[in-house]
Amino acid sequence: MKTNLKLVILFIVFIFETGVSQSTKPETEIANASSQLIARILPNHASQFSIEIDSSAKEDWFEIVSKGDKIVLRGNNGVSVASALYYYLNNVTHCQITWNGTNLNLPKKLPAVPKLIHKKTPYEYRYYLNYCTFNYSMSWWDWKRWEKEIDWMALHGINMPLAITGEEYIWDEVYKSYGFTDEDLNTFFSGPAYFSWFWMGNLDGWGGPLSKNWKDTHRDLQIKILKRERELGMKTVLPAFTGHVPASFKKFFPNAKLKQTNWGNDFEDTYILDSNDPLFAEIGKKFLEMQSKIYGTDHLYSADTFNENTPPSNDPAYLFDLSKKIFEGMKSADEKAVWVMQGWLFYSHREFWEAPQIKGLLDAVPDDRMIILDLAAEIEPIWKRTEAFYGKQWIWNMLHNFGGNITLFGRIDAIANEPAKALKDPKSGKLKGIGLTMEAIEQNPVLYELMTDNTWRDTPIELNSWLQKYTLNRYGKSNADIAKAWDILVKTVYNGQVIRDGAESIIVSRPTFEGFRRWARTKQNYASKDLLPAWDLFVKAAPAYQKSDGFQYDLVDVTRQVLANYALPLQQQIAKDYQNNDKAAFEKNAKEFIELIDDMDQLLATRYDFLLGPWIADARSWGIDEKEKALYEQNARDLITLWGGANNRLHEYSNRQWSGLFTDFYKPRWQQFFADVKANWGTFDQKNFDEKIKEWEWKWVNERKDFPVKAKGNPVVIAKALHKKYRSRIIPVTEQMPTIKYDY
Repeated sequence: MKTNLKLVILFIVFIFETGVSQSTKPETEIANASSQLIARILPNHASQFSIEIDSSAKEDWFEIVSKGDKIVLRGNNGVSVASALYYYLNNVTHCQITWNGTNLNLPKKLPAVPKLIHKKTPYEYRYYLNYCTFNYSMSWWDWKRWEKEIDWMALHGINMPLAITGEEYIWDEVYKSYGFTDEDLNTFFSGPAYFSWFWMGNLDGWGGPLSKNWKDTHRDLQIKILKRERELGMKTVLPAFTGHVPASFKKFFPNAKLKQTNWGNDFEDTYILDSNDPLFAEIGKKFLEMQSKIYGTDHLYSADTFNENTPPSNDPAYLFDLSKKIFEGMKSADEKAVWVMQGWLFYSHREFWEAPQIKGLLDAVPDDRMIILDLAAEIEPIWKRTEAFYGKQWIWNMLHNFGGNITLFGRIDAIANEPAKALKDPKSGKLKGIGLTMEAIEQNPVLYELMTDNTWRDTPIELNSWLQKYTLNRYGKSNADIAKAWDILVKTVYNGQVIRDGAESIIVSRPTFEGFRRWARTKQNYASKDLLPAWDLFVKAAPAYQKSDGFQYDLVDVTRQVLANYALPLQQQIAKDYQNNDKAAFEKNAKEFIELIDDMDQLLATRYDFLLGPWIADARSWGIDEKEKALYEQNARDLITLWGGANNRLHEYSNRQWSGLFTDFYKPRWQQFFADVKANWGTFDQKNFDEKIKEWEWKWVNERKDFPVKAKGNPVVIAKALHKKYRSRIIPVTEQMPTIKYDY
């Protein structure tokens, strides 16, 4: 063992310890955490690896080489070692680990690496998560699911995760220290499916009240999450106080300077404490002190002052003062505090945030004490119109997914090229990292593999060759038809033009004769018929990939997308039948539309990824009695359908194309629509129908029902059957569809 500055500790993976004492050297702790990760990922091959840690370097790096009968993974921390492992799996064994399909078909004896592989990253920060992800995807996660995700994060090079689980416990402690009771706070804390917007000050109380059981169990869960992330070398981002207080605040502080504000999405006002009020600094400090006491700190704090809210003044001096007070509040509790701010407000409310206002907000904080997340850089890079955020450190992020919708979509060319271009751009200022800030995960795995592959390079990714390797790793072998299919996917669903986020199927919309609804937006980046050849090629290649997990998912997803697209011209034909007073055609096509919904449900039931059942079951699992279980089920049902109350304008924003939801929610809605049209032929009133269906939807949100939690049926067999059934029908109906006049 060397005794110089580059102290290297060899740690054989199959030797495990149940704990590490505080006196143990950090390198040993890192090696221990890394060895346990490898054992979780590759339990049957872990003994073939050894780990060498050199934590002296400031920049993250890794090396891979064979030494004797071991594959040596070297790095400066756990994330680097995990990244080395994943690089080996990707590039040497041609394997892959994604949320939606994993290929770990390894030989008993792993292949050697005779020539040293060395990689370092140009990005100090690799950020992960969006407030919204914690609800659209993670609302009901337990430790087992979190452990799996943290491993995924480490494998993909993430070292800066947002960590906001269990924050309601901290707020409970802070306000109760002032004498607030559970009754005072019952209208403050939201239900578990709405924490993201509660934390950002958009809403209070919706989906609550919140039980002590939830607060306590998620405090404990957060402690586990943070411990694992930190032992792997991640620097966690915790929240800070931005002024959001309970409505009952006036009861305890009658002279407090409060401002009522409204998010504008049919929720009650929330209350913001004025930054000039002495209580602002006091509460902010107390919050961070309480949080640090229970969760520790890595000195990174998330604070978003006006998330989708317009500030009360556009005076740069006012914005400067507010920003200064928020940062001073952080420093009063933590002298090393660094403010991490989502740059979403500069995108969502760009009409307000012009150069003077942005500079006013940012200039109050030293450049090295603030990091801006360019939250949707692949859609609209804000750094280009703000002189790279006027000298602040910033991170280039891919947002990609809005609301957890299930659709094939992405700006694949931008993801392959733009991070490296920004890195080399002399105008990019203090670009310090890349990140993933999607509103939801567990979909479109290709985009996330591609984005994270930027971590260990500083040049653009050549997409064609990358996709060849991606499909080889994903499916286990190469195939000319699959290569052609992916070329079509790149040119269609992944071309990233025209629209902001993925098109939805008309099936998920509140029933209508129109071709879209507010959050069931059907406008596409491509002509639907252009996707059909990719479907043909996937079906053709199916016999070669019967046992490939990744192929099965992709086959189902492509089939789902084709049929989801087909629903629109079919629905528009039904509208034409009504306009033409053709009752026979209306009856025939309406029947086919319902049949299409049933067929899609059967297809999606073949993959766990597309099941409603686990979302409901996981929600209920957190309750300790029937009342609490029912509340969590209601939260789970509401978020993915109405979002809020019966009249909420966000209905369908978080729609999901899931088995169970198709037959239990979308199908009955459309059946009622068709029945109402027939009963009022010639005088059908859309507004009257909407009022009636809202009542039915709200009733559904509050129902109690279990759905399957295990996949059923053979995805290849069912996809091939649907291809045979629908392939010849699609083009004739699609070609007859009138042009839809979109107003968004």
